[in-house]
Amino acid sequence: MKKTRTKYTCQSCGYEAPGWMGKCPECDAWNTFVEESVIPSKNRGTAKTVSSAKPQPISGISGENRQRLKTGIKEFDRVLGGGIVAGSVNLIGGAPGIGKSTLLLQIGAALAGTGKTVLYVSGEESVQQIKLRADRLKVQSEHFLLAAETHVESIESMLNDMKPDLTIVDSIQTVYASELESLPGNVSQVRFSGHRLTQAAKALHTPMFLIGHVTKDGHLAGPRVLEHMVDCLLLLEGDDQHFYRLLRSAKNRFGSTNEVGIFEMTDHGVMEVRNPSAHLLSQRHEGTPGTVVTVNLEGSRPLMVEVQALVSPTSYGIPQRTSTGIDHRRLSILLAVLEKRLGLRFGNQDVFVNAAGGIRLNEPGVDLAVAIALVSSLKDQPVHGQTAVIGEVGLTGEVRGISQIEKRIAEVERLGFDRLILPDVSLKSFRKKAVIKLDGAATLKKAVDLCFKDDK
Repeated sequence: MKKTRTKYTCQSCGYEAPGWMGKCPECDAWNTFVEESVIPSKNRGTAKTVSSAKPQPISGISGENRQRLKTGIKEFDRVLGGGIVAGSVNLIGGAPGIGKSTLLLQIGAALAGTGKTVLYVSGEESVQQIKLRADRLKVQSEHFLLAAETHVESIESMLNDMKPDLTIVDSIQTVYASELESLPGNVSQVRFSGHRLTQAAKALHTPMFLIGHVTKDGHLAGPRVLEHMVDCLLLLEGDDQHFYRLLRSAKNRFGSTNEVGIFEMTDHGVMEVRNPSAHLLSQRHEGTPGTVVTVNLEGSRPLMVEVQALVSPTSYGIPQRTSTGIDHRRLSILLAVLEKRLGLRFGNQDVFVNAAGGIRLNEPGVDLAVAIALVSSLKDQPVHGQTAVIGEVGLTGEVRGISQIEKRIAEVERLGFDRLILPDVSLKSFRKKAVIKLDGAATLKKAVDLCFKDDK
């Protein structure tokens, strides 16, 4: 009988230690070490492996020009770089209930509808449960095959027998290998099962999607080696309070990581939003104080979003500072700049800022819109006309230039706005002729004067 030994592995990064540790020295995470039993191999250190691969010059290697597999869902294909690459292994993660399984079920149904063979392997639900969701989504196809299996060897056998055009594994944390004594979901099991499935997909040249769980911090559960192992890492973001879902590519060996897909959660599944700016502004009320429209960049895609601010006298000793969709630390900086450079007083005011539609605004190009919305609410004066505002605000009150100004201006024109206030340096660098009126502002004071110049 083989003697077993015990090791401790960090669930966050995969670091192995001979004993339990409170803090991981590799990723600085606390209380992430779990105990695992390891069976040493008898032939470890004595076996010799002879490689069958021979080095060859790169100029003599013929590249494979395989056509990508189109799913028919343009937002999904956009994030992948134009479609699914044959033999690629893709890991998609997200919070529970965000729509990962539903989205991939729809992807599989779309491909099965074109005659492709799709294998959906579930370790969390029975085939009857998946059937109930499929009926709600109206998924009916003889080419869409379901299996409830968690044993990695059995999944490999299915792949070898069927050779499907697409394989979906839901989820990688439920798959286990009998060679290891640890429980499913353990670091060693996730790493080993992910490696086995990746090798099977590469050998059969079939694309595979793995669904992964996330931690409370929003990071993928399991070792980071799993993220490095796959070809594409997708993150589905959103919350239960809003219907919109953002699909981001954190890693893509076959395309750009700057693309973002936008979806909407409905009773009929996760539906793509082809004109997101129009959706986000559909409930906007013009002429309301404290609201300003800005152009936010999600990857390389411009999105027009309404920034809302509410400034009211405080009823408590310490004024409130609350923001949704905008970094509260950035809000504090903008309030300080408005007080110092424009002489406005927010010390006795409660301040609430919101990005409408559940979109999170992370780039500095929306600073000027937040500042203008705060001034508009404080003065109780709406921004004049169909005006959009973009620009970064510095600590000295200057309006700094932003990137991809052409895309932002084109989006503002497409949505029918007639005026855009932007950094003066960005206006000077714009060489094309715009349909709308462009007003440049070098300082925050100048931008405020432009927004309210017609107000008495």
